[in-house]
Amino acid sequence: MADRLTIGEFSRITHLSIRTLRRYHEQDLLVPAEVDPATGYRYYAPAQVRPALTIRRFRELDLPLADLRRFLEAEPGGRGEAGHDAAQQVVAAHLRRLEDRLGRTQRAVQALRELLDPEAERTVSLEVLSPQRVLAVSLDVPPGADLSWYDDAMRDLDAAAGQRPVLPPGGRYEHRLFTEGHGRATVYLPAEASPAPGAPATVRELRLPRRTAVVATHSGPHDDLDLTYGAVGSFAARNGLRSHDLVEEVYLVGPRETDQPDRWRTLVAWLLAPDTDPRPTGTHV
Repeated sequence: MADRLTIGEFSRITHLSIRTLRRYHEQDLLVPAEVDPATGYRYYAPAQVRPALTIRRFRELDLPLADLRRFLEAEPGGRGEAGHDAAQQVVAAHLRRLEDRLGRTQRAVQALRELLDPEAERTVSLEVLSPQRVLAVSLDVPPGADLSWYDDAMRDLDAAAGQRPVLPPGGRYEHRLFTEGHGRATVYLPAEASPAPGAPATVRELRLPRRTAVVATHSGPHDDLDLTYGAVGSFAARNGLRSHDLVEEVYLVGPRETDQPDRWRTLVAWLLAPDTDPRPTGTHV
């Protein structure tokens, strides 16, 4: 074969070790252009340099082997536009995963810096929340459940509200939903009117009482929502305020309003026992 390269030569050109090239061959990711049947020596073509380096980059970026194989099967010349599109879909999906991972890492670093900064503080206050009429869906969240229960509840609430304008949605959650992974949850939409005709049977009218809470407004995605919970909960504990074993979240700005998580705003209200002194006192923690 003209212009064939030994595995050693190919290794020097690509900076891929001979061991790595052998592994790529065993995994059917990069098959040599020729394998001598007598000696078993592997030979490569210069045209394989670019694919070899592409495979290396994908593996460095943790592209799963199954996805990498789909890319390699779709990408070669001669597969036409459909093959190229399929290959690009594999790449685009993995880049989105990498961007999501990078975003989580960056937010974790920001949260850690805040935790390590003794001067960092989140603003909290003791406030009285006014009575409110809402449409609500209440349910017992089972152990190991994902957040699909919240999406289902919001879908039913939207159907019950119809086209009428409503205030931001919220939810009331038992503390054991977080401490034990299961518990009672009530998702709600503020609404003065009754449910629309044909509303799902899961929706009921509910009047939230006047309630006292330690509150804070959380900015951004919920990756570090635990920091805001820590702020309101520790304030209540330090001041001897008895918990009502409920926390309330109001999604002032969320995915319904914007696809930019940095713009989300979530009110976190650590509900206190009904006999708590309701005099509001703004403070920091």
